[in-house]
Amino acid sequence: MTFLQVASILITLTALFSFINYRWIRLPTTIGVMLIAMITSLALIAIGSFEHSFRDRAAALVAGIDFENLLLHCMLAFLLFAGALHLDVNELARQWLSISVLAIVGTVASTFLVATGLHVTMGWLNISLPMIHCLLFGALISPTDPIAVLGMLKQAKTVKSLQTLLAGESLFNDGVGVVIFLVLLTLLRSQHAMSYPHIALLFIEQALGGAGLGLAAGFLAYLMLKFIDNYQVEVLVTLALCMGGYALAEAVGVSAPIAIVVAGLLIGNHGRHFAMSEKSREHLDMFWELIDEILNAFLFLLLGLQLLVIPFPHGFLLAALIAIALTLLTRLLTVGVLMAILQPYSPFAMPTVMLLTWGGLRGGLAVAMALAIPQSPYRNLLLTLTYSVVVFAVIVQGLTMPKLISLLRTPTSN
Repeated sequence: MTFLQVASILITLTALFSFINYRWIRLPTTIGVMLIAMITSLALIAIGSFEHSFRDRAAALVAGIDFENLLLHCMLAFLLFAGALHLDVNELARQWLSISVLAIVGTVASTFLVATGLHVTMGWLNISLPMIHCLLFGALISPTDPIAVLGMLKQAKTVKSLQTLLAGESLFNDGVGVVIFLVLLTLLRSQHAMSYPHIALLFIEQALGGAGLGLAAGFLAYLMLKFIDNYQVEVLVTLALCMGGYALAEAVGVSAPIAIVVAGLLIGNHGRHFAMSEKSREHLDMFWELIDEILNAFLFLLLGLQLLVIPFPHGFLLAALIAIALTLLTRLLTVGVLMAILQPYSPFAMPTVMLLTWGGLRGGLAVAMALAIPQSPYRNLLLTLTYSVVVFAVIVQGLTMPKLISLLRTPTSN
């Protein structure tokens, strides 16, 4: 099939499932689309018991989609830029300490805690899993992805400080998590041992280089916006910044996610207030909100359809349950300890820990990174564990988040 045919099928399914969800199911769009796609996948698997060719054609279509490339090198740029564009930098600055510590220290600590816990528990199950692969799993599963839950936070009238804390942490720990994962992937593929200073230098180059490039590209775009007053051209400039900035960051070898978040924050705040008219701001917001909604629905459709091709090894269920429990426990531990340490400097209400733990969803980025792991005897197990954690997070955590908010109902003071 041609690219146009595949894209047409997927966009049609996204529109159809979004319509079904909006008309009858009434779940948040991303969760509803993913759930319908998973049910469709299970139905195709069941049909495959009687009609192998139909199921095989459907599986071949999904398998032919390079999900890793599509998300990591295409969709992620738009999703991160759209998220950063609508984040209030003043509120972000007020909570910079909490967000920085959770995004950097929390992600690094979570990576090692998840890896250690997985290594030990898999040993109890007599499953051989080298520490480097446990670390890869820790790195890809530690970044949070609250895309599916942010809409519900707003509907539940959660205070803005919690929304900013959750969104800000997610945007930056996505970048940090990708950097850690790529460093570990380099270690796995390297035929020579790398020293700790070399690893630290690689991490710093990726993170700081990405931030610097994003700042420079964002400032250049800001200057361009300042000298024009035409919303079509201004939207085009932001689109070029998103795509060109991400591609340039990848080409020079720095963190593209961090670069695009920094660029989005600059344009969404400084650029919005000092370089755009009211009409331009309205059109810019409408354009990027639409892009965000469409790509999120499309992403979660692909996540649901991945059920057709994700391998589920024999005895995976217990390992998957352990991975889910381990991920949640680690999230609770890292958030709880770090927020307790930060309490004298950045006060918060106690329910914040529970909301950050349960609201810290994992999503498509984790699956994309898992698919990037080279072929080995351990890859299928890591894919299974990742997909299980993501499905649990999006469906169970995402759907029960409003109930948790209403139960706790105490606003953060952060």
